[in-house]
Amino acid sequence: MTSFEDADTEETVTCLRMTVYHPGQLESGIFQSIAFGSREKLPSSEVVKFGRNSKVCLYSFQDKQVSRVQFSLQLFKKFDSSVLSFEIKNMSKKTNLIVDNRELGYLNKTDLPYKCMVRFGEYQFLMEKEDGESLELFEIQLIFSSMSLLQENNWPSHSPIPEYGRCSSCSTQSSSPTEMDEND
Repeated sequence: MTSFEDADTEETVTCLRMTVYHPGQLESGIFQSIAFGSREKLPSSEVVKFGRNSKVCLYSFQDKQVSRVQFSLQLFKKFDSSVLSFEIKNMSKKTNLIVDNRELGYLNKTDLPYKCMVRFGEYQFLMEKEDGESLELFEIQLIFSSMSLLQENNWPSHSPIPEYGRCSSCSTQSSSPTEMDEND
């Protein structure tokens, strides 16, 4: 018989809450394969992928404008910190990922702040992190928004301004290779 003092205490789990929006979401069924609202528990070593390919991506979008793997999220722990953080990595060769006002090209990655806006194409993701104690597990919760997150949260829209004909943060579609899907 175990006493109350010997019982395991339940650790809290770090959760990334992602509110998602796309202007054509109701007509097109883009998010039909996503279970909104429920929290999905994942091992801390898991790399979570988002994109069009449902065989590779945990969260898939029914949209040919989305790359097979658009972006990935991975949990990590900074040195001298007990808090877990997320990094986001752009996996698309054809579309830049915008994290707040920072543009990420193909294979670029950055740490996610506690609250930020992530965008590509017409997709908007408001990401909010809740800290937890567990180093073994984390959770992801997707929430559906019927309104634009940029307007709802007064987020500035991002459009790079060219400096005399060239834009250092812009990628020129004509000179960079684009991802081709052999099935399209």
